[in-house]
Amino acid sequence: METRNMNGVFDFVVLLSFLVCSSAMLTPGGVNYEVQALMEIKNSLRDPHGVLNWDESSVDPCSWNMITCSSDKYVTGLASPSQSLSGKISPYIHNLTHLELLLLQSNNILGPIPNELGMLQKLKTIDLSDNQLTGKIPPSLAQLKSLQYLRLNNNSLSGAVPLELSNMTQLTLLDLSFNNLSGPVPRLLAKTFNILGNPIICATGKEPECNGTTTSIPLPFTLNNSQNAQPFGRSKTHKVALAFGTSLGCICLLIIGFGFFLWWRRKHNKQIFFDINEQYHEQVCLGNLRRFQFRQLQAATNNFSNKNILGKGGFGNVYKGCLSDGTIVAVKRLKDGNAIGGDKQFQTEVEMISLAVHRNLLRLYGFSMTPTERLLVYPYMSNGSVASRLKAKPPLDWSTRKRIALGAARGLLYLHEQCDPKIIHRDVKAANILLDDYCEAVVGDFGLAKLLDHRDSHVTTAVRGTVGHIAPEYLSTGQSSDKTDVFGFGILLLELISGQRALEFGKAANQKGAMLDWVKKIHQEKKLDMLVSKDLKDKYDRIELEEMVQVALICTQYHPSHRPKMSEVVRMLEGDGLAEKWEASQGAEFTRCRANEFSSSERYSDLTYDSSLLVQVMELSGPR
Repeated sequence: METRNMNGVFDFVVLLSFLVCSSAMLTPGGVNYEVQALMEIKNSLRDPHGVLNWDESSVDPCSWNMITCSSDKYVTGLASPSQSLSGKISPYIHNLTHLELLLLQSNNILGPIPNELGMLQKLKTIDLSDNQLTGKIPPSLAQLKSLQYLRLNNNSLSGAVPLELSNMTQLTLLDLSFNNLSGPVPRLLAKTFNILGNPIICATGKEPECNGTTTSIPLPFTLNNSQNAQPFGRSKTHKVALAFGTSLGCICLLIIGFGFFLWWRRKHNKQIFFDINEQYHEQVCLGNLRRFQFRQLQAATNNFSNKNILGKGGFGNVYKGCLSDGTIVAVKRLKDGNAIGGDKQFQTEVEMISLAVHRNLLRLYGFSMTPTERLLVYPYMSNGSVASRLKAKPPLDWSTRKRIALGAARGLLYLHEQCDPKIIHRDVKAANILLDDYCEAVVGDFGLAKLLDHRDSHVTTAVRGTVGHIAPEYLSTGQSSDKTDVFGFGILLLELISGQRALEFGKAANQKGAMLDWVKKIHQEKKLDMLVSKDLKDKYDRIELEEMVQVALICTQYHPSHRPKMSEVVRMLEGDGLAEKWEASQGAEFTRCRANEFSSSERYSDLTYDSSLLVQVMELSGPR
């Protein structure tokens, strides 16, 4: 009886604890604090594309777009870059007490940076760059002891740089460039800082305080009043002698250390690489980019079992994996890992890829590297790729296919025109467009061509891509550009419409590989129903079909200069400016046909049906 009573008391205590913890996250009206904060943020912003489709009645914000949560269901990330948001940042953001990542760059947000950001002690990354923010930089940001990356560049911020920022020794990156800030500039101890483009501070851009790379060193020791009473000359002499002696000692230590390193490396004859404990991964991460030990990913994929393979491609195999905390991931094991440059170069390239954050881009979750292995870790996409879904049942309906086209276009637009540095995908195809739980398009495998072509110059010359998607100029010269991706996107549109791979277009009509000519012909003859996937069964809008085919043909024009930019493609898919572009493309096509004996698709026909090249499709292709 006593044991039963004790068990009852224990259950009551557990229940009471649960209720107390739950109520701690609720307002007096019974609303989740985080839900309330996010709704206030949404209400203070103008959202022209409706991407913040959050439901105030929901008790769980973790299922919302643009929101990332921890395993215990706290909001840890708010990422909505490049969504044309305007309005102001609500001060209610301080109620997101577990927030670690805030990405609102490349929008049109106005007003001041709220002082309340300084209350979010777990923040590690803030990127508010490329907006229209005004006012002063809040000194309260210096209270964020976990903050590693702070980007406020390309706004209209004014006033002096807060002196308090000089105490943020943990900062890896501080970018305040291209604002209207004034001096004096405190001594900034971030590893990398940039305040160029502030005319009052950096009139010529050559001033030493405008940018630099430093190491975190302690502030100079401040003397008290009695010590300041000593003669000026003697104090100055002592300081010079101390500085000289310290510098000489440091140089000697560096020489000795470097000599020991060379001796040790020659003796062991192997590469040096990081291998750190899990709890210290922040030291070699960029923002939320996580570094894994190789054995962690080996265990997650059951020693890279063939049963776990999700896809194969030119860059390597992709495996489904389950991390120790239960997170499902996709692990890409790159081919020839020991040939992909040095550790530092690989890590730098990976960090640059991780900076590309957009709702329509596949987020890089982490990486791993050893002397012989290079692995990339991505979130697992439950709906697979567009290529696989086009062949699966139930088939994608017309509205979903349109949404996929627009999402993929927005992802490529970000890579081409809004990302810094700009990224050329070089293998745009249905197999590289993934689908999340809501069938939203997510562009994958961007940046990997450059990662593997580490020995190339900035003009890429190694042809990487898939037969049927490669632009003519890329195939003939090996030089790619953003217009190469535009061509591939045009082919992707035709794949979405037809449900077939590029190499299968026109087979039923015995078109001998004249793929684009066949599409142009049936468009002129008003027979576009021949192109539409049979799975759609006439459940599509014929006007929208014709518009999408026109966009595809505009994107696949032979001359790169005639193709639109991705920003223009997005506008055309949204119904803006298509008629003008189509008319201009027809004029260009008429001129080209008179100047050339055969069309772009006829130039392409031999490639499309050359059996030797068909064998190489997998080798030319990027990862799937």
